[in-house]
Amino acid sequence: MNSHVTKINNTIAPLRDAIVNHQVYSAIKDVEDLQTFMKYHIYAVWDFMSLLKSLQRNLTCTSVPWFPVGDADTRFLINEIVAGEESDIDPEGNRKSHFELYLEAMRQCGADLSQIETFTSVLQATSDFEQAHRTSETPAEAKAFVDFTFEIINSGKNHLQSAIFTFGREDLIPGMFISLVNDMHRQFPDSVSIFKYYLERHIEVDGDHHSHLALDMTSKLCGDNEAFWDEALEATVTSLQKRLALWDGACREIMLRKHAEAL
Repeated sequence: MNSHVTKINNTIAPLRDAIVNHQVYSAIKDVEDLQTFMKYHIYAVWDFMSLLKSLQRNLTCTSVPWFPVGDADTRFLINEIVAGEESDIDPEGNRKSHFELYLEAMRQCGADLSQIETFTSVLQATSDFEQAHRTSETPAEAKAFVDFTFEIINSGKNHLQSAIFTFGREDLIPGMFISLVNDMHRQFPDSVSIFKYYLERHIEVDGDHHSHLALDMTSKLCGDNEAFWDEALEATVTSLQKRLALWDGACREIMLRKHAEAL
């Protein structure tokens, strides 16, 4: 393995472990807890698509007249993931993006969609992130998470976008959480079936070969440029810190609700 990749993996291992083993998963005991988690997680589901589409715009040809751009393996990776994320199928076989599928799961679960729907509608109308966050009362941790993603997107640096895509967004949903959702589905099938399906599709569509291609993409974009690799490491660490803080926010709200109910 590329020595720079090994260095990044070794450096971020404690952060990844902290995310995968975060207490938010064990805090989720019922559907109401899951509703709170989803209210935070949806922001990561949404801005993943913007990161992916930025990579598609920069690393493939999305204009006419068409000309081959960059590395063919990278084009394949990006276009295949876009197809899976932007136009997958729901449980009834209808075409849906994973974001739209997650919204359906939230509706079925009874989660509050008002914040994310207000955020996206205001942003679409104004292109003003601050106004969208303020109007929707986006949770502070979700705001910080989205703002960092778009800081990287707006940097125009493909190697940074590739790095947080490769190291900061894959394989961060642990098996124990999936088992928990499966158990919850057995108790509340009419509330959790779509979310269970979303997790299954997310795992199936991602696939191990995507991880290998993504590593190859980042390696090619950073090349022999030591400064690029240093920047990639810094951006990856920050992206995982933002994810950890997002989980902290969700867990805090869950625990506050439980405390209030116990009084």
